[in-house]
Amino acid sequence: MDGKVVLITGGKRRVAAVVAGAKGIGRMIAEGYVANGAKVYLTGRDAGACEAAVAELAPLARAAGTSVHALPANLQELSECERLAAALAEREPAGLHVLLNNAGASWGDSLDSYPDHAWHKVLTLNLHRVFTLTQLCLPLLERAATPADPARVIHIGSIDGIRAPTVSNFAYSASKAGLHHLSRALARELGPRHVTSNVLACGPFPTKMMKATLDSFGDVIKSEVPLKRIGNPSDVAGSCIYLSSKAGAYCNGALIRVDGGASLASKI
Repeated sequence: MDGKVVLITGGKRRVAAVVAGAKGIGRMIAEGYVANGAKVYLTGRDAGACEAAVAELAPLARAAGTSVHALPANLQELSECERLAAALAEREPAGLHVLLNNAGASWGDSLDSYPDHAWHKVLTLNLHRVFTLTQLCLPLLERAATPADPARVIHIGSIDGIRAPTVSNFAYSASKAGLHHLSRALARELGPRHVTSNVLACGPFPTKMMKATLDSFGDVIKSEVPLKRIGNPSDVAGSCIYLSSKAGAYCNGALIRVDGGASLASKI
C-alpha cells in the first residue's frame, strides 16, 4: 500500500466502555492501511472523534513512513459531501487510490413501532450517500487509476443484507442489501474507467453498533459462528488491503463474506 491515498468514511476512534479493545470497523481498517504504508484520510461528522483517531494512529503512521489526516464532514448532507470531495482534491491533486465507504447508521425497533424518520436517516447515510461520494470522488479515482492498477471503491456491507436478519432492523438490512446491489451496478459502470467496486459483507465485530448485542448474547454468538469467535481488526483490515492490492486488482463486483461463516448459521 506504499504511496497509495485512501479515504475512509466513518473512521473514528474507538469508543470507551464499548467492549474491551473495541473499535469501529472504519478505525480497524484505518489502522491496517496505515501500518501498510498508505496515506489515510478519515472523515465523519464528529470532528473531535476524527482528530482523536488521527492522534492515536500518528505514531504508527510515522513508523510506517506515511501520514494520517482528519477531514471531518457530515455525510448526511449533500453540501458536506461536496465540500469533502473539494478539500480532498485540493490536498491530493494526483488522485485517490481507494475510497472506503464505511460510514453507516442502524435503527432497531419493532415492526409496529418502527418510525418513518428512521428510513430517511439510515437509507441516506448507508446507501444514498455512498453513491453521492463515489460520484463526487470519481474524477480523483480516475486520476489515480491505471489499467494494471485500478482505483478501488470498497463498501462495508453486512450479512444482514444477505439473509433475513434475526433482529428488527428493517431500514439497516434493506440499506445493506441495496448497497450490495449498488456495488454490482457500479462495477459495470466503473470497470471500463479502471475503477473497481466490491463489497465486504461483515459479520459480528466488537464495535459500538454491536455493543448491546454482544453484552447480552456474546457467548451465544460465538458458539453459533462456525469459527467460534467474533471478528478481529486484522480480519476486516486484511480483506480491505487484499482488495486494494495487486492481488485484488481483478476483483470487480465481488461480495466477500467476512463473518467466520456466521451468515450460514441460523441463530444469530
